[in-house]
Amino acid sequence: MTATMRKLGRTGLEIPPIVFGTSALGNLYQAHSDELKLAILREMVKDTDQPVVLDCAGKYGAGLALEVIGNGLRTLGVPPEKVIISNKLAWVRTPLRGPEPTFETGVWFGLKHDAEQAISYEGILRCWEQGCDLLGAPYRPRLVSVHDPDEFLNSAATPAQRQRAMQDVVGAYRALRELKQKGQVGPIGVGAKDWKVVRELVDLVNLDWVMLACSLTVFHHPPEVVTLVASLCERGIGIINSAVFHAGFLTGGKFFDYRELHESDSADRPLFVWREKFHALCRQFDILPAAACVSFAMSPPGVAAIALNTSRPEQVQRNRDLASADIPPAFWTAMKDARLISRHYPYLG
Repeated sequence: MTATMRKLGRTGLEIPPIVFGTSALGNLYQAHSDELKLAILREMVKDTDQPVVLDCAGKYGAGLALEVIGNGLRTLGVPPEKVIISNKLAWVRTPLRGPEPTFETGVWFGLKHDAEQAISYEGILRCWEQGCDLLGAPYRPRLVSVHDPDEFLNSAATPAQRQRAMQDVVGAYRALRELKQKGQVGPIGVGAKDWKVVRELVDLVNLDWVMLACSLTVFHHPPEVVTLVASLCERGIGIINSAVFHAGFLTGGKFFDYRELHESDSADRPLFVWREKFHALCRQFDILPAAACVSFAMSPPGVAAIALNTSRPEQVQRNRDLASADIPPAFWTAMKDARLISRHYPYLG
């Protein structure tokens, strides 16, 4: 079944409701074979007459994911017009000088390169050029963004350092605007985990779209975030929601926002209690927890798509199907009654 395309804010670009994250192609959490990665890509691009969206970043495997996408699409003979590639820019590939990369230890495996952060006017141009080289012809990103400027800004130790870091972020967007004016890139966005930085940036740079991570989910949806999303919608800024399973924890995994949880830890126990109640209600209504997570994350006006990752080819179509799952209103009422979602959440229940 072909999904209904959705407008990404005022950009004029239409995208499917499920965007495919590609961190697994960069060996996140484990190294995968070339055969498996090609099988994942094959599932992503098959059986649809509409473009698919692949969300990538120079940080994913120090550029490995970009290489895998380009090589895989060429092997499969995918026409460039059938795929919309999003490249989140902030990291450039560098030589690997130790047993594992230094940019993020313990989560990337089997890499032959390291990466360093490059958020500035010149740095983002390096990221853009290297990303195009790694993808290779005839594929080029149509969506671009600055990747995790929140982490970059939060690394500042003093207000003066943060001010200089923000000047670098603004410079990065100046570079992207120049590329856009030359017709080399399309809509410009931001990908961030800290929604407060997104709120700050929309008043400093001209954003076309945002990717929110871990910010608006069935588990986490404070009123300030709901207000921000409504404001973005009013301004015509498109929204892609991501990390809506909190690194898989909400659907049964052991990681929550990239940290392994332990049920015996008193600080972690409330998260397990929430999940137990959530799964019990899903069973009561015969709903997949993943479907409930996606439905909630897509509920605010202005959210065009959800970005989902997988390292299993057979999961690709299941992820597509999550966008069209039928969730009865009574489920959301029950979620509010059980205090699993805010009673004041305006779009459901």
